[in-house]
Amino acid sequence: MPENNYPKLHNATWPGIVGKGPDSEPAIALDTMLEMTAAAEVGGVKFDGVDLGLFDPHYDLDTSDDGIKRLADKVAAHGLEIGSLVAPIWGGPAMGSAEERATFIEMVRKSCQIGQKLREIGIRPNGVVRIDSASGTHAWAADPAANTKLIAQTFREACDVAADFGERLAAEGEICWGGMHSWQYMLETLEAVDRKNIGFQADMSHTTLYLLGYNAPEHRVLPEDFKWEDRATFLEGLKKLTAALRPWTIDFHVAQNDGTVFGSGSHDKTGRHCQANDPNGKLDIAHDAGLWLRNEDGALTKAFKHICWDGCMFPNAVMGNQQTWNDILAAMIKVRRQHGWVAP
Repeated sequence: MPENNYPKLHNATWPGIVGKGPDSEPAIALDTMLEMTAAAEVGGVKFDGVDLGLFDPHYDLDTSDDGIKRLADKVAAHGLEIGSLVAPIWGGPAMGSAEERATFIEMVRKSCQIGQKLREIGIRPNGVVRIDSASGTHAWAADPAANTKLIAQTFREACDVAADFGERLAAEGEICWGGMHSWQYMLETLEAVDRKNIGFQADMSHTTLYLLGYNAPEHRVLPEDFKWEDRATFLEGLKKLTAALRPWTIDFHVAQNDGTVFGSGSHDKTGRHCQANDPNGKLDIAHDAGLWLRNEDGALTKAFKHICWDGCMFPNAVMGNQQTWNDILAAMIKVRRQHGWVAP
């Protein structure tokens, strides 16, 4: 039988920026992230593409059409395609003032315009534009009902803008974003948006923390006395979580987690991303990814044509080691072998 060639295997470039900065480690250049990604190879298999964060210092959102073409040429020169994009919406909280919300929507507009142009160039065959509420959990908790309503309104307006460019928006499930910091709050927000072109972006590390009720103990899934050695109970909880969120999932990050939270630079604490072979990792990556990639009857959802590895807040020494990316690629290949398909 031929080797599965879908979903395509992507690496994220924004870990070169997220959690870096003056109070942490220096950012890693986009060129370096592309070089490390393209150099990874396991058994003759390489990464197919990258997902990009559209923010400094990797990218200027106000670049010209020629700048977009240069970006496409740069990625193509490494034999890679472009998939999902991350809109830099953090200057305007989705539940902020009218001016802040307008900034949020404008960042989405610019990101979707770039996404459309990359599709037209032919370098971006699939993918979405990722967003979050850009709002803290404590600020959200001051008035949950009103703030969720405002976030949904902002997302709704952003969806309408995205539709003009033929784009879909994926709301990131992460415990540090207000109104998105538990699986039930995430569902409430998505349902309130009420637009066909919004969905959920699942990250295996972040969604694991949903199970433990970090920042939202009222929605904890696993028992208070849960021990990680009890994998049967963990899988029972994960199946409940994925059954609720899988129908919304349009973007997916493969990742490892050690059951703890972590933050660096200006990034709030969230689910820790671990190396693929971390001995403290709590996930059976290939198996557990299948709960997102397959329906409850075991059938492949094929809801997205690429999957991505997110290694945010890895130390620079780890990210500068080529073996790190080979190990990540090996984990991704196992996911595709177990839950992929063959397509022309």
